[in-house]
Amino acid sequence: MLPKSIFSVLLWLCLTGLLLINPGAPALANLADDHYDGNIFALYAGDGSLVPPKTSLAEALRGPKPTLLVFYVDDSRDCKEYAAVVSRVQGMYVHRLNLLAVSPDTWLPQSQYTPLEPGYYYQGQVPQTVLFDGTGHKVFSQAGSLSFEQLGQAVAALFPPAS
Repeated sequence: MLPKSIFSVLLWLCLTGLLLINPGAPALANLADDHYDGNIFALYAGDGSLVPPKTSLAEALRGPKPTLLVFYVDDSRDCKEYAAVVSRVQGMYVHRLNLLAVSPDTWLPQSQYTPLEPGYYYQGQVPQTVLFDGTGHKVFSQAGSLSFEQLGQAVAALFPPAS
């Protein structure tokens, strides 16, 4: 039988050897797949502060700011790509627009929702974008990815140029 100190040294050498042989799996985050990589806004848009939303939809719709509601899931290639578009628009309107990025995966399905709940507007596809004016009226809704220009134009329409 080996003394404890020799056993400890041998165990340490074996474990160290295993780590050198197999240092672990590399991070495999990939924009071009439907695998879960983590918070897509932090990984692919550089803005992890969008999730979770800072306010509820009910609070945001009380005004006076317009509200951009985006439905996404973390394991969708389209949503990963769209996260960068949403983040760019948020950067342009950071103080003039409420932005709520909501994942349908985070709530329990209900048979009915009220107009103050995100589920009321969800069409079953991601990404989906819903835009409300400053009085809480829905003015835009589209499933699927939008280009930066398309989303930017929809948001800009809520802020007419001063005359």
